[in-house]
Amino acid sequence: MTVEMIGAEAETCLDWHGLMAALVAGHDRPRAAIGDLILRRGADTLLDRAAWIDGLGALVKVATVVPGNAARGLGSVNGAVALFDDATGVLSAMVDFHLVTKWKTAGDSLLAASLLARKDARNILLVGAGTVARSMVEAYRAVWPDARFTVWSRKSAATMGLPVADDLQAAVRAADIICTCTMATEPLIRGDWLQPGQHLDLIGAYRPDMREVDDAAMARAQVFVDARATTLHHIGELIAPIRSGAMTEADVVADFYDIAAGRFARRSDDDITIAKNGGGAHLDLMTAGYIMDRWRAL
Repeated sequence: MTVEMIGAEAETCLDWHGLMAALVAGHDRPRAAIGDLILRRGADTLLDRAAWIDGLGALVKVATVVPGNAARGLGSVNGAVALFDDATGVLSAMVDFHLVTKWKTAGDSLLAASLLARKDARNILLVGAGTVARSMVEAYRAVWPDARFTVWSRKSAATMGLPVADDLQAAVRAADIICTCTMATEPLIRGDWLQPGQHLDLIGAYRPDMREVDDAAMARAQVFVDARATTLHHIGELIAPIRSGAMTEADVVADFYDIAAGRFARRSDDDITIAKNGGGAHLDLMTAGYIMDRWRAL
């Protein structure tokens, strides 16, 4: 059996609304079996994620995160994505790692924002100016074509060609949607900065020692996650406030498996909503499956 090699050129086949539809359809299938492995070597991380969804297939995604690569002129995140046939377990495709990661990560938060952010949202603050932030500009524009973007970053954000905020607190207060995509291990966003009606997409934290907002933010907001199984006991954004008593597991309103029942939704215009993007391998599987289907359709 021939293994398909699907590269970055497949991006020309993709669109954000199509991906969101694929993610919703994927959550109508049987619940995914998921397994994660994280290895550390100082500041470096090896992240191995696997998922199997009955009727869709299986996936293994391996990523290395090496912050020191910037000084070497190399990307800090690298990896590989393998797709396996659902019935036979045979390797069916190798899909470009960066393509899957870009569309899965941005599509995850875009789906959450499309369901939770106010329909009149226009001012979007990006906290962080890296690769993910750039992807989010493209993704958000698919739903909010008239959006106005501002960037705050510890590093220069001038290369994004967007207005740069010097005062993070003031920028947070002025935003309708706040998207955090940093490598922070200590909170950047304070709960007492938040305003009624705001929506936050938290993307950056993926380890138990990482978080981007403080306990007060989690306590004030209606909290949603993409998957309870990959966030509650795995990411500092949830671990820390649950441990401190600022919130409980029961305070998580819904995850993507609750979309069909209508529970993954804003309840009032004044609610502050937070969506934590855990980015589990089941989302990689749904995304890679979407990419492969669109590529084959050519």
